[in-house]
Amino acid sequence: MALKPISKIAAGVQASTTLAIDSLFKQMKAEGKDVVGFGAGEPDFPTPEHIKQAGIEAIENNQTKYTPAAGLMDLRKAACYRLKEDCGLDYEPTQIVVASGAKHSVYIALMTLCNPGDEVVIAAPYWVSYSEMVKQAGAIPVIVAATEEAHFKITAEQLDAAITDKTKVFMLNSPSNPTGMVYTKAELEAIAEVCCRHNIYVIADEIYCNLVYDNNEFVSFASLGEDVKERTILVNGVSKSYAMTGWRIGYSASNPQLAKVMANYLSHSTSAPSTISQQAAITALTGPQEDMQVMKQAFEQRRDHLVERMNQIEGVSCIKPEGAFYVMMNMKGFLGKTMYGKVIESAEDFAQLFLEKGLVATVPCTAFAAPGFIRWSYATSLTEIDKGLDRLEAFIKNA
Repeated sequence: MALKPISKIAAGVQASTTLAIDSLFKQMKAEGKDVVGFGAGEPDFPTPEHIKQAGIEAIENNQTKYTPAAGLMDLRKAACYRLKEDCGLDYEPTQIVVASGAKHSVYIALMTLCNPGDEVVIAAPYWVSYSEMVKQAGAIPVIVAATEEAHFKITAEQLDAAITDKTKVFMLNSPSNPTGMVYTKAELEAIAEVCCRHNIYVIADEIYCNLVYDNNEFVSFASLGEDVKERTILVNGVSKSYAMTGWRIGYSASNPQLAKVMANYLSHSTSAPSTISQQAAITALTGPQEDMQVMKQAFEQRRDHLVERMNQIEGVSCIKPEGAFYVMMNMKGFLGKTMYGKVIESAEDFAQLFLEKGLVATVPCTAFAAPGFIRWSYATSLTEIDKGLDRLEAFIKNA
């Protein structure tokens, strides 16, 4: 007898492109191949020593029991402190909900806000998980495309045109993964006017807020006024700024009603993250910030080097990102051409061939709603960046 079919929602979820590329890269590495990886959005720096020590001390002090579903009160206070220091925002600890990474926080926010059939507007290019998480909530992703000429940022007018009576949420990611672009205060204010006028929620994923370059200002969406703050679920965490990706600590800040519902949702799903990780995150958010600044300066130096060199390679180009640690390489000039006996019909074809022949792992951006582009993460050393670009030159030249 055949088994009954599984959930249509679960069956429709696509595997993460970035994790798939990273998995293949690590497999080839384990096989002894000299592969260079630019796939994962993960700082190559170790977690700072004082943060690691806080985790060790948590274990030694037997701080290993369950915490409240919304997280340790001291961690929620620490998040409030950081949001005030970095963004000028005032939240009460009861408005903070801790989850297993910012990714998890976005998921919980969508599950809290969306009913089946609701529409969620997503600006493209977007992080690959957004549309899949919207589908998991039973909602419908509505994609609004931004062009390279517009620096990968949509306008308030584009957002306005995409909103219907079914629209519930707008997904905002600034600084952006995969583009690294940062919305200005004026651009955010125009978007905020549209969201307030149409009475829709905003999930503001600001996980890269501390990685903004060229002395530019980061503006938190929730800082644009009380009406904006009331309808915003701000998402942040410690993964990117403090090189704590594996510690899995994210958090959200929202109005009290939403925070309570998100905490209830967590209480019946994952509950709180690791207590040890929470203790380390308290130290990250409230302790010295010098290590974070050192990492930021290194990322900015790497960005400048990568962009300059990439734009000197015939056939590819990129614009300079303003934040995060990604570059979008335009490879549209190779579409329809034959390389190594294979016709390049997509960014996936190029990236697969580049991995096989050039031994360089990158992320094709079709799943990010950016066909014709490939994402490079510069969260790696200048030596590795040069090795990857040398191989790109040779890969193109010898095709």
